Amino acid sequence: MTMAVQGSRYLKEPFQCSHEHRLDATERIMALQFETVEKRLERIEAMVGSVERRIWMTVFGVVGVILSQAVQSIVEFGPR
Repeated sequence: MTMAVQGSRYLKEPFQCSHEHRLDATERIMALQFETVEKRLERIEAMVGSVERRIWMTVFGVVGVILSQAVQSIVEFGPR
C-alpha cells in the first residue's frame, strides 16, 4: 500500500504543477494579448482623430471658398 501512495504521489505532482503553470502561462498570454489589443485601439483612435481633423479642415476650406465667391459676386454687382 505504501508503494501505491508513493507511486501515485509521483504521478500526480507533475500534473498538478503542470496544470497550475499552464493556467499561469495562459493568464499571462491573455494579459499580453489584451494589452496589445488596447495599444492597437489607441493607435486607431489617434488615426481616426487626425482623419476627422483633416475632414473638418476640408469642409471649412470649401465653405470658405463658397462664402468668398458669394461675397465677391455681391461686391461686383453691388453699388455702381
